[in-house]
Amino acid sequence: MKDNLFRVDGRTAFVTGASSGLGVTFARGLASAGANVVLAARRADRLREVEDGIRALGGQVLSVKCDVTDENQVEEAVAVACERFGRIDILVNNAGQVVDGGSVAENLPHDLFRQTMDVNLTGTWYCCREVGRRMLVDGGGGSIINISSICGIAGLHDFPVAYQASKAAVINLTRNLALTWADRGVRVNAIAPGWFPSEMSDPVLGQSEFRVWAEQGAAMNRIGDPQELVGPLLFLASDASSYVTGQTLAVDGGTSAGIGVVRPPDIFRRPDEAGQKIGVVTKAVAAD
Repeated sequence: MKDNLFRVDGRTAFVTGASSGLGVTFARGLASAGANVVLAARRADRLREVEDGIRALGGQVLSVKCDVTDENQVEEAVAVACERFGRIDILVNNAGQVVDGGSVAENLPHDLFRQTMDVNLTGTWYCCREVGRRMLVDGGGGSIINISSICGIAGLHDFPVAYQASKAAVINLTRNLALTWADRGVRVNAIAPGWFPSEMSDPVLGQSEFRVWAEQGAAMNRIGDPQELVGPLLFLASDASSYVTGQTLAVDGGTSAGIGVVRPPDIFRRPDEAGQKIGVVTKAVAAD
């Protein structure tokens, strides 16, 4: 067994949604394990801050402005990354959003449903196709890691329907591509995080009733620390998982191991006069 099994020295990782939240954690974790890191997101100013931080630690890093819902921007960003580092060995599809967070399902505007699917599913597909195609053409193989959610593993009471549907679709997209590309050396897996603090989740985890509910739903009786996602990420990105593909790794403190989940507190289920769920974030929050 190699001593450096979880290292990714000299490999290039492309991380979407890398300007904030878990994307920053993923990028730093990969850089600390020896990877060249390409940071992709819409907010160029935030990307520069993350880039400076990784560079200060001695990492090789490049940031590219990219909206994953625009196939042309994805193609251009991937081309820039390959021009700089030669190829992409690791893709982390982290960009995501939940614009339907405060909507009762029967009142959800169609455009909000489409917006969520565009980022969480279609954006993931654009990146998988563009990076996967290059991996297949040059024959060097690679590892694609899609970020789903425990909300994609099973339904969850009164939670954003578009978000859940998109994250479930990401899991099956992962399985399909894994089966299609495995014999050509490209592995495709997913991570399904439970509750972790991030720019996307802080508006609800910051409310005590919801935080207690999230903690009680996990067998470990707490939410996760973002650093606890780095190990699973490096496992899937590195040779440690060389015989693993098509899998979804739940990192949730045991939440999804149970046969039932208690409904959220009533304050999060009861709609107000505008049809919004009281206490739930009602504006778009994107993980990029």
